[in-house]
Amino acid sequence: MNDNTLLTAFVWLIPFIPMLAALIIAIGFISGKNRGEAGERQTTIIANGAALLSLMIVIAIDLHAVFVAVPGHIEVAQWFSSGDYQVNLSFYLDTFALVMMTLVSVISVLMLRFSVNYMHREAGYQRFFMILSLFMGAMLLIVMAGNVVLTFTGWELAGVSSYLLIAYVYDRPIAVQNATRVFITNRIGDAGFIIAIFLCYHLLQTLEWSEILYASTSLGPLESNILAAAFLLAAIVKSAQVPFAPWIARALEGPTPSSAIFYGSLMVHAGVYLMIRLQPLLEHSPLIMSALVFIGLLTALYGFFSSLVQTDVKSNLIFSTTSQVGLMFFSCGMGWFELASWHLVLHAIWRAYQFLHAPAIMHLMDKKTRPVHSLLNQQSWLYTASLQRFWLDPMADWLLVRPIKNIAHDTERFDEKVINRLVGLPEQTSAISSIADWEVQKSSSQTSEENFAVKKKKQVSRAYGIAGKIMEQLADMLFWFEEHLVLKSGGEGLLKVLNIIGHYLLQIEELLSKPRYLILLILATFVAII
Repeated sequence: MNDNTLLTAFVWLIPFIPMLAALIIAIGFISGKNRGEAGERQTTIIANGAALLSLMIVIAIDLHAVFVAVPGHIEVAQWFSSGDYQVNLSFYLDTFALVMMTLVSVISVLMLRFSVNYMHREAGYQRFFMILSLFMGAMLLIVMAGNVVLTFTGWELAGVSSYLLIAYVYDRPIAVQNATRVFITNRIGDAGFIIAIFLCYHLLQTLEWSEILYASTSLGPLESNILAAAFLLAAIVKSAQVPFAPWIARALEGPTPSSAIFYGSLMVHAGVYLMIRLQPLLEHSPLIMSALVFIGLLTALYGFFSSLVQTDVKSNLIFSTTSQVGLMFFSCGMGWFELASWHLVLHAIWRAYQFLHAPAIMHLMDKKTRPVHSLLNQQSWLYTASLQRFWLDPMADWLLVRPIKNIAHDTERFDEKVINRLVGLPEQTSAISSIADWEVQKSSSQTSEENFAVKKKKQVSRAYGIAGKIMEQLADMLFWFEEHLVLKSGGEGLLKVLNIIGHYLLQIEELLSKPRYLILLILATFVAII
């Protein structure tokens, strides 16, 4: 610890207090003490009080940095340790982190205060303030964390908060679908972050930001480019850059205050913050710097042209935000990190104001929708492309969603037609298990053995794709084995044994599907890994 003062020793309270407020609100709601309109005042006091207290500590640290010294790296305690792996509860408070802490705290306080009247008498009032408090703590953790694991923790909490607020009106199918789409898209970036954490420890033998930024300059070109690419994937997904840009427009299903703080002001800039934080690494990764320039410029153009054809205020603002964030990535790629920092702070403040003012603007509007921009009016293909948002969503469906759905369909049919038949369970379709069907066939003797085999063969549905064809061939082989070796050779005794085994397998499956056993399996997995 650089400074043993009481102030820096309790810096961990800054993100902890809003998270504690979220927990208290949740406990109060579960216990029934703050439900309904009568509980709004208690919820407001807890959420706003926690945010103000956190802001006061931030201001105190800012004053300490101005008049005494910038705290720098602060190690509070050891978080956990396993063998050679050790993660500390540490914070990295350089000048840029202090600026971001102040920005996050001030905007969060204003957003919470604005939401008191805006969300009054909403059915999910307590839930909204609980999630918003959790998000404030998560964003503070991202900008304050002293190591990559703690940063990733805040990264994930912010993503979960985003999902919950997009699906705030959970009885609307479109809100739930959009929330799920956003959540899954962000998991791609999380995979990049996890890879980056592994590479940090493998290549640099450290997880602390202060050591990573110093040691990364000694990496070779290949290692630095790979490490920077993993972080870049996390950043471009979180900040909705091309080709992952469409998710941010889906996120507008949430209430206006959440749209303002998540996608207009704070969370959308998390990827930019990560790139600025990684300045020493990026400066030794020319390939990634070039990728930043290309992705940033492409996203800026995507956001600009898409915003020209929007007919509502929030959509126009969100595409304008996408364009501006793209310019920040472009600045980082050009090496203008200080310019990107100023751009981030000013844009976050201005965009938060615009989003909060959007409902008032909609009520005051008395003019018709603006005419098509002259540039798009002259180029019909560009107008169509902008209107379709350059077909990024359909391309994602074609490249990712449809193949995964086909694989899931093939797997489901394989489970019904092969696995269920193997253990003697009834299928979930109109067809019944092969063992039961054979018993009926044997007792009735109404059809010939050949007709029975043909009938069973037809019950195996056609599959899709290469994986489906492989499953279909495997199903045919298992059917032949079952029909010629198991059913005919084993007799009634073997059938009884198979039925007993199938019964026990079904019981095991039912037990494993219960949450308590699932949690037990997860804990056992962690123990095995450790």
